[in-house]
Amino acid sequence: MRERLQRLQIEMYALYLAYRHPQVSWYARAWTLIVVAYALSPIDLIPDFIPVLGYLDDVILLPLGVALAVRLIPDDVMAECRERARERMARREAG
Repeated sequence: MRERLQRLQIEMYALYLAYRHPQVSWYARAWTLIVVAYALSPIDLIPDFIPVLGYLDDVILLPLGVALAVRLIPDDVMAECRERARERMARREAG
């Protein structure tokens, strides 16, 4: 579980870096901004106090949004951003 959380953190940071990359199209930037903002926002599409359905957006909608954002970004740009995200996260953990 901890490893999945760490991968998600790296992926979200990589999406943030990709958002700022000059080779990313405007529509990929727009979608990436929406996904990252939704992931960081305390407001949910479906409130968490609703049993089962409340966590549906966190378990299904957010990963689908991330997957679509990754597909919209060129592979070489995403690979570069993932590497930069891993390096920065490793530096943050080290010190």
